[in-house]
Amino acid sequence: MKISIICVSTVCGRIEPEGIGSRHDRKWLEQMRQRTGASLLGAATLRNGNPELRCQHGGIPAERIRAVITSSGRVPVRKKIFHNGPSPILFTSASGARAMPRKLGEIARVVIVPEYEKGGLSLRHIARHLEGMGVKHLLIEGGGRLNYSAIQQGVANELLLTIAPRLSGAEGAASLMTGPEALGNPFVDLELAECKKDEVTQELFLRYIIRQRK
Repeated sequence: MKISIICVSTVCGRIEPEGIGSRHDRKWLEQMRQRTGASLLGAATLRNGNPELRCQHGGIPAERIRAVITSSGRVPVRKKIFHNGPSPILFTSASGARAMPRKLGEIARVVIVPEYEKGGLSLRHIARHLEGMGVKHLLIEGGGRLNYSAIQQGVANELLLTIAPRLSGAEGAASLMTGPEALGNPFVDLELAECKKDEVTQELFLRYIIRQRK
């Protein structure tokens, strides 16, 4: 399975608040959703916003999988993703499943997955589960901790990054990747495979190949 991380950030690497990217970036995100079989979203990103993971022309294809990952089980029941379109999948731990509101079991499919040895949930297990459902290309849509875990666990193949011509500098704002330690020794290397500049918005659309650690 191919796994792509997609994100938009300021030049200083912040990914919040919402609205960093332009409508051109939104169109690009919707196109990528249309081209892939599933999206995986971190629960914190869901708590902080109200995404439905719509594709081109505002559609929610019945055959496309929308999934949320949560170790804690803290998922808001009233979010639109649970009430518009096909029921999403919630990947969680055994303890997270016990902590979830009972109603979530009625409006989403709850799948318990093992924990990763360094914390969080096993993304390889999630990838295998989705692959068994016919997914050939998975789109990871953040936030920063999920992006970090995808690199840390060695499951991501590429990074699709839009750099908006904006600066934040806010100390507490979420960054592109956030975790307890360096991902590499001290870095994980990337190979620039594609770079496009939007002459109207001045955004850069970058595609990096993630070099697997040896």
